[in-house]
Amino acid sequence: MAEAAELTVGGRTVRVSSPDKVYFPERGFTKLDVARYFAAVGDGVVRALRDRPTTLERYPDGVTGESFFQKRAPKNLPEWIATGRISFPSGRHADEICPAEPAAVVWAANLGCLTFHPWPVRRGDTEHPDELRLDLDPQPGTDYADAVRAAFGLREVLADLGLTGWPKTSGGRGLHVFVPIVPEWTFRQVRRAAITVGRELERRDPQRVTTAWWKEERGERVFVDYNQMARDRTIASAYSVRARPRATVSAPLRWEEVGDAVPEDFDLGTMPQRFAERGDVHADMEEHAFRLDAVFEAALRDERDLGLGDLPYPPQHPKAAGEPRRVQPSRARRDR
Repeated sequence: MAEAAELTVGGRTVRVSSPDKVYFPERGFTKLDVARYFAAVGDGVVRALRDRPTTLERYPDGVTGESFFQKRAPKNLPEWIATGRISFPSGRHADEICPAEPAAVVWAANLGCLTFHPWPVRRGDTEHPDELRLDLDPQPGTDYADAVRAAFGLREVLADLGLTGWPKTSGGRGLHVFVPIVPEWTFRQVRRAAITVGRELERRDPQRVTTAWWKEERGERVFVDYNQMARDRTIASAYSVRARPRATVSAPLRWEEVGDAVPEDFDLGTMPQRFAERGDVHADMEEHAFRLDAVFEAALRDERDLGLGDLPYPPQHPKAAGEPRRVQPSRARRDR
């Protein structure tokens, strides 16, 4: 086994140790294959990560070995990779890496990072998200086709609110839709916007879509995971590799592709050619920043006319003012 290889990425030389180590046994992809993949899609993945505090999902022994999430920047971080300080719901903070060039992504890949989890903020202002992220998560009994159907409904909801979303596969069974926004609102406000958009989508298709936080209430529907907009909750970036036997990746899509594409179309082997031919199909996201005023007006109507307030936060978050009880409905009934 070769001890190391070197890749030239954007004018920098990045060392890849143990390049022949197999990361995906089913496909035979090695650590060097992963590094070369990120170099090939470098401009796209950096567009998704640029200046964003980013958690690394690391698989140092490949997808069949142990894995872990690394929030704090590694101690051996090169001086040319910047960091950004973020605050957790607990009040503690950490300095996370903020990739700004393809070489930084390849450097992280050498540590076994397959999936990058960027915050929806930039390092210059970590309190105000600049992306509204909507996660369409198929529940048991549903599949990717159901997520596609929900995504088209979501596109209509966003359009009615004066917004445009950019869709991508999760690399698994779901779909993500990102809306670039003006960074004027807090995490709590943008999370409320996600709830409001999800509720409207649910109203239009209640048999197929849900915003129910408790799994026992979701049924065989697509869950709009509004808590992905809570502080310290992140979504796999575009072009991230997922730890699945086929080595699928989170693939940016144009809306005209959503109806025909399937997650298996995009993997470590196929994405570099697609990128070479089409480039980053989400590059134009950088040109937009939408306002959420219409969404907040809808949120006020929901509360005033329908009594629809906040929804539960994830378990690790401090209790928020106005948040309903974090008790499963079935348990609450038993405790009466």
